[in-house]
Amino acid sequence: MLRIKKLDIFIIKSFALLFLGTFFVCLFIFMMQFLWRYVDELVGKGLAMSVLAKFFFYSGITLIPMSLPLAILLATLMTFGNFGERCELLAMKAAGISLIKVMRPLFFVVLFLSALSFYFQNVIGPRATTELYALIFSMKQKSPELDIPEGVFYDEIDGYNLYVKKKNPKNGMLYNVMIYNFSDGFENAHIIVADSGKLEMTADKKYLQLHLYSGESFENLKAQNMRSRNVPYRRESFREKHSIIEFDANFNAMDASYLSNQSAAKDMRELKHSIDSMTNYCDSIGRHYYKEAKRTSYRVPTLTSKDSLKLQEITTPINIDSLFQVQSISQRQKMIQGAQSRAQSIKTDLLMKSYNTSDGDKNIRRHWKDWWMKITLSLACIVFFFIGAPLGAIINKGGLGMPVIISVILFIFYYIIDNSFTKMARDGEIVMWVGMWTSTFVLAPFGAFLTYKANNDSVVFNIDAYKEFFRKLFGLRISRHIFKKEVIINDPDYPHTYAKLAELGDECEKYAALKHFDRAPNYIRIFTNHETDSTIHEISEQMESLIEELSNSKNGRVLGTLNNFPILIENAHKSPSRYLWINLLVGLILPAGLLYYLRILRFGRRLDKDLKTIVKTGKELRWIMEKDGLVEEKEEQNDLVYKTNDEN
Repeated sequence: MLRIKKLDIFIIKSFALLFLGTFFVCLFIFMMQFLWRYVDELVGKGLAMSVLAKFFFYSGITLIPMSLPLAILLATLMTFGNFGERCELLAMKAAGISLIKVMRPLFFVVLFLSALSFYFQNVIGPRATTELYALIFSMKQKSPELDIPEGVFYDEIDGYNLYVKKKNPKNGMLYNVMIYNFSDGFENAHIIVADSGKLEMTADKKYLQLHLYSGESFENLKAQNMRSRNVPYRRESFREKHSIIEFDANFNAMDASYLSNQSAAKDMRELKHSIDSMTNYCDSIGRHYYKEAKRTSYRVPTLTSKDSLKLQEITTPINIDSLFQVQSISQRQKMIQGAQSRAQSIKTDLLMKSYNTSDGDKNIRRHWKDWWMKITLSLACIVFFFIGAPLGAIINKGGLGMPVIISVILFIFYYIIDNSFTKMARDGEIVMWVGMWTSTFVLAPFGAFLTYKANNDSVVFNIDAYKEFFRKLFGLRISRHIFKKEVIINDPDYPHTYAKLAELGDECEKYAALKHFDRAPNYIRIFTNHETDSTIHEISEQMESLIEELSNSKNGRVLGTLNNFPILIENAHKSPSRYLWINLLVGLILPAGLLYYLRILRFGRRLDKDLKTIVKTGKELRWIMEKDGLVEEKEEQNDLVYKTNDEN
């Protein structure tokens, strides 16, 4: 029996509150993007509030499936980021609850949201899309609201161009009016100039009443003879002139059934039925074109048995070029023109037929795209959940800062991949299901990787770990920074460290003389040797032990000199691996083997320099200990040697 625990209720509540907020924010963003595409169809047309309400309502319904994945990604990132930031996730893990169990209640919630997204796309979405685009088409057909500007020509009335220099918004009077009437054609234009005038809309909003005062009108008259150079015109002066102009400003809603044949207006069952019908129709057209090609002039000739026997009796091959050359020039031109005409006719015929078949293929691919999108967009909710939840647990950052940035970057990455491959699939460049599923195939492994890493508490976004990796890869080292300690429990044993520094210097000199790092190493010996170098490891441990002990010193010169000791990279000068077969494989792959050989050469010479630095720094420390009275001074000859080294 399924039991809902208090912890599950707490997790679902934390997610639900954030999801509602992020969902409406994401829906608003997508609606603004959609509105920006059709802003020209809405502005300046005097649309009623009911029409605008329908537009926003239908557009919001169609954009719900697109908003759900981004909202889930952002909400899960914020939820688990808040859990990590408030140490609630740490408390859950301390109680023995793994991250998978914490994600389990939200997984069922996201599964329900994914099913809801599929329901919207398959049932509600097609109807809303039909109504939305019928509404958009109706808005495109609607005439704009009459609002004549000052100082510019107004051409929103069909067949007319109006110019008004100044207008009075209080009484609606227009001053210095110029009207061009092209309703009878450009050559028979009517031009009216008036000192003032007024435009009024009739009650049914289908006509404009034009009242003009103190003006003149000019009209071209049709010439009786088309060859006549002079065209008569008529000029009229008036004190008052009234006319009516057709201007339908009503909003006529288009019948939505007109768009029901579009792929976006169908559910999966209707899409599959349409695909089967169009496939059978295109196949029948293809078979018809094939049969027609066999009957037409560019068919492949069929030979009878008698023709075959005649061809077998011909021993001398027929030279077509010689037959062409024996013809007269006129006959040659006639043959060439006939061949060109025939080829052009065949090309035109095939081109027209290709348009018919290509349009059918595009329509089929468009239906397949919408069919697959209903599945992939629903599964995107689950994929983004398995990305957002572990990612929030890893970064341990809640709020609207880091989660929003990561969500936007991931969704843009998903959107670019999905749109690019969907377009290629729609254009027939790749297989349809490959193009539609590419975004899922790319992001699903990423989500599985993040879930695995977060469940095992692996370090994924630790910048220091990546810095250390690249530092080792390129051989970069950090410098030592040893400072005087405020509290020292035990002072260094200077006589003991004095002797150990001498031993360390001797070991470094012996090892450098034995390995000959100043010479180029043998290429074959590098990749056939897989033994480890324990001597460098011992030298490094001995040096670090002496540095740790001397770091408790109160002497500033000693502490400053300790920073001169290098940090040794122990295995950089050795073979790539402890396994012989891996070394041989790297050596046989010439580019990789050559690069690794140069790397070993570089690190070997640097190790030789580090060993000399260790010897020199050890001698300096011993001289400082003697001069500062930390140990008893040795022979005068040694004192002069240390002085000379210090000066160098």
